[in-house]
Amino acid sequence: MLLDLAYLAALIFLSPWLAWRAVATGRYRRGLAAKLFGRVAVANRGRQPAAWFHAVSVGEVHLLGTLVPAFRARHPGWLVVVSSTTDTGLAEARARFADLPVVAWPLDFSWAVGAALDAVRPAIVVLAESELWPNFLAAAKRRGVPVVVVNARMSPRSFRRLSRVAGVARRVLFDKVSGFAVQAEEYTERFRRLGVPAVRLVTTGSIKYDGASGERDTPKSRELARLFACRRDAERGALVWLAGSTHAPEESIILEVFARLRIRFPQLHLILVPRHPDRFEEVARLIERSGLPAARRSRVITPLAEMPAVVLLDTVGELGAAWGLADVGFTGGSLDGRRGGQSMIEPAGYGVPCAFGPHVWNFKDAARRLVEVGGAAMVADAAGLEAQLAAWLADAGLRARTGVAARDLVRRQQGATRRTLDVIDAAIGATAVSRAA
Repeated sequence: MLLDLAYLAALIFLSPWLAWRAVATGRYRRGLAAKLFGRVAVANRGRQPAAWFHAVSVGEVHLLGTLVPAFRARHPGWLVVVSSTTDTGLAEARARFADLPVVAWPLDFSWAVGAALDAVRPAIVVLAESELWPNFLAAAKRRGVPVVVVNARMSPRSFRRLSRVAGVARRVLFDKVSGFAVQAEEYTERFRRLGVPAVRLVTTGSIKYDGASGERDTPKSRELARLFACRRDAERGALVWLAGSTHAPEESIILEVFARLRIRFPQLHLILVPRHPDRFEEVARLIERSGLPAARRSRVITPLAEMPAVVLLDTVGELGAAWGLADVGFTGGSLDGRRGGQSMIEPAGYGVPCAFGPHVWNFKDAARRLVEVGGAAMVADAAGLEAQLAAWLADAGLRARTGVAARDLVRRQQGATRRTLDVIDAAIGATAVSRAA
């Protein structure tokens, strides 16, 4: 009850800002009643066991794109329900899991999470990477539903914050989680230091390695190449730089670097992919002010006559296919020191030589491994980014060697999905034994 009152007070205090954001971006208003009251379009009558998989947003949905099919293959008789928190995550989940119920994650009010759990009646809840909410965890615990966090990680910033209230975090959050399938030993150690018992921690590796297919010649990649007139024949010698999952002010830096590189490499093209859809218009205006010939993916219905200097990929769910067109890459959220970087594993799987900034604590292990084997490069700033890209663009042999090293590393790291399923099965089995007893 006290937590519900605190949530209500925070909601009232933030309501002017939320209202402004809803008008400006369209966020926070879709499905609000369903989230507030825990209304989910699932009515499980208990005829089959149910597994509830949750992904915060698009990146975590992609992770479930690997894990959920593997779970269904291992447990063919189960009902699987998928949820997401954000509008873009829900849209991507509905596209990826068209044959499964996809629902909005309830707000963490006791009545909302209780209603949602009673409707789904899961035998297991699987959370991708994060999203630990106290009321939901408490409600699941009361119903005897095990909760497992998969691909779990603990950033330095989160660890510092939680260390200040380690006792409270342990009682309110961690003690209500049955198991953690953790990406790397470094993160496992942080969970241990916060008081999570070792028996609940398994270092499985990252599922994202398993999801990095590395197959460039797919129908989706071919369709994008056709629409963008992306032809890399010997005569034209076109080169594509893809800058993926970017944040402000990275787009401005990228456009400036690209303009200088294109003087040296006239055949170079840029595919720019902002991380958040609500910034598509802002980035489109940046490109327009740059004066570079450009096209927006959302407006390309028929194939372009020739590929423009810049393509703004202002759609959701096509970044993976676009990596199949890239000769060199950059992963965003890594230059300004506020976000901890976006995943460089997917481009590595495609064999794309990829650069990123120094702030990659979200993917510290993957970044370190890729740099060590010569499959990627960490750069300090815009000047370093330009120099590294120029080196790759000038030397096809170097590009090829870097790409092979990246792809080989990804293949060696695969296998986390199987180990993660073992953690999930252990939680299911332990609960079954407890109920029987």
